This record gives sequence, structure tokens and C-alpha cells, in this order.
Amino acid sequence: MDDTTATAPHLDGVHHLKLPVSDLARSLEWYRSRLGYEVEIEFVEKGVLMGYALRHPVGGPMLALRLDPQRAAAAAGFDYFAIGVPGEAALRDLAARLTALGESHAGVHFATIGWILPELHDPDGHEVRFYTTVHHTDPGPSGMRVEDPRETALRRERAESDA
Repeated sequence: MDDTTATAPHLDGVHHLKLPVSDLARSLEWYRSRLGYEVEIEFVEKGVLMGYALRHPVGGPMLALRLDPQRAAAAAGFDYFAIGVPGEAALRDLAARLTALGESHAGVHFATIGWILPELHDPDGHEVRFYTTVHHTDPGPSGMRVEDPRETALRRERAESDA
């Protein structure tokens, strides 16, 4: 055990992710129909519905939607988080589901240590990314450095498809 491990606080995963949204009903329907989320808690302040805490029935992280149109507009386009998917086959199934629902995305690609499904956008333009939790590459105990990750992954993806 190194010094960092000995002094690091005990943590237990991600409790929930919170997104600002401009329209609660529209966002709830999107996360429900696209990803299977269900309402666990409604947050009402001074008689006004201001947010939802959502749970996922089969392992997705808890997600909170908070009515805040200004922050939603400011956050559009940025990928604040990536949701884990068990493996490449499950990621391909998710991509097919999203395509069947008419959602635009970049498809499944080889990434630095696993596979990625990027460029899915919710109704407010937040990029929702998915990465496999099963990896094809082990970064090793000291980690790894990747120069130009997109270009490196693209080259490796092309090499595998040519083989």
C-alpha cells in the first residue's frame, strides 16, 4: 500500500449525476424512453416541481434532473459524464436501440481502454456518452499516457477492420 492509498478517504462510487434542464417533462420523457430511467423522487419547491431523482432498473447510475434553463443552455454540448455499459455487445445493442428511436449518435468505436458510444445528445444538448466497463487494454499499475486519443483509436480501429 503506497502513501496515497493509505491516506485516501473511503468512497463508494458515484451517488448520482445531476443535469440542469430547460423542460422537466421533455427531459424526463427522453431519459425514460431512451434509457429506461424511472422517477424515484419528485422535488417540489414552493408548490413548483423543480426536479426529479431518477433510478435505473438494471444498473445505470442515479440521475437527477433540475429545472434550470440558463444552466442547461450554458452546459449544452459538453460531455460531463459517461455512463458505463457492461461490454461491447451491450453497447452495440444500445446503439441499435437509440438508432431505432431516431436518435443521432456516432456509433460504437474502439477507444483508449474500452469501446465508446459518443455524440448522443439529450433535449438540452448535453452530450451523453457511454463507455464499456470491460476493457480491451490494461493501463497498468502506473497508468498510461495517450497522445491524440481520437486519432490513436481511429488508427487502431482501422487496423483491426483491415485485418
